[in-house]
Amino acid sequence: MSKRDYYEILGVSKTASEAELKSAFRKLAMGCHPDRHPGDTAAEAKFKELNEAYQVLSDAQKRSAYDRYGHQAFEHGGGGQQGPEFSDFMSDIFDSFFGDARRGGPRSANGRERGADLRYNLEIGLEDAFSGKNASIRVPTSIACEVCSGSGAKPGSKSRQCPTCGGHGKVRANQGFFSVERTCPTCAGRGEIIDDPCKNCQGAGRVTRERTLSVNIPAGVEDGTRIRLAGEGEAGLRGGPAGDLYIFLSIQPHAIFQRDGADLFCRVPLGLTSAALGGEIEVPTLTGEQARVKVPEGTQTGKQFRLKGKGMSVLRSREFGDLYIQVVVETPQKLTARQRELLMEFERESSGATHPEAAGFFGRVKDFLGGIGGAA
Repeated sequence: MSKRDYYEILGVSKTASEAELKSAFRKLAMGCHPDRHPGDTAAEAKFKELNEAYQVLSDAQKRSAYDRYGHQAFEHGGGGQQGPEFSDFMSDIFDSFFGDARRGGPRSANGRERGADLRYNLEIGLEDAFSGKNASIRVPTSIACEVCSGSGAKPGSKSRQCPTCGGHGKVRANQGFFSVERTCPTCAGRGEIIDDPCKNCQGAGRVTRERTLSVNIPAGVEDGTRIRLAGEGEAGLRGGPAGDLYIFLSIQPHAIFQRDGADLFCRVPLGLTSAALGGEIEVPTLTGEQARVKVPEGTQTGKQFRLKGKGMSVLRSREFGDLYIQVVVETPQKLTARQRELLMEFERESSGATHPEAAGFFGRVKDFLGGIGGAA
């Protein structure tokens, strides 16, 4: 397959100046660089084609040979393929353009870097989640050095401007028609040099301490709720801004209540006679008060009673969920002789009317077994 004309590849005329060649190549190369199109073989091929064309046309001798003999001028080792130096050069260029995006953001000016965000896990009770509270926590973290006020320099001394980068933290190098900016190797991007570092923080500008903080936990929080304390994270380097502290809440299991969103569930055991005869029972609520529930005669296990507005508080509102009382009828154990006698007497006088579910179930079983026997 014949090669495309180099001028056509770059989209310029044969009389294009050096500046026009540079401008055309830069525009096209930025649009198809493999770093911007990972895995795109077409873009990679186009980028190589552009490199080859520009390597030839940007060199006066190669361009003259190409103008006279075309692609044949490079068929015996004189080609325009780029070497490793050119690849490194292009890598530096695209690191300069896109490096910050790859690394997650630019470095702070003068080396003053933002401190890291911190996480603190805090476990609270269901009562605290219901009513809210102010909690005190102790957090080990880095804070600005109190001796040097975060500067990193020994008290009475000052840092000096880096002579290599002039305080910018970065240096520029011209490579072809590109200007590449890199972190200053002398000051490591700080823009300044500390000749006499603070002995308390060894020049870092921060030290590790344990702090006591107050956390406001609003009513209605749920398991996994995150609370952000701005500026309470790790101190920044060399006077940079502090990060944030994130409090992650977990709620302890409760001995009486189970939570489902804003609703609460409470399983209440009910004696056999109370379930049969009916009456009233007292049940607890998260406010510490007792609520009365009327139990009708013949209440069965699984019966549920709803107490409206007696559940959890809803976050950032004045509403409350509901409390559901789930009844579990308890079979008596360790009976006395008299109790057994009474129950046996009750059993002899029982009928389908007193145990409608049992009568209905065993009636269906009898019909089912009768049907199988008849079919046989």
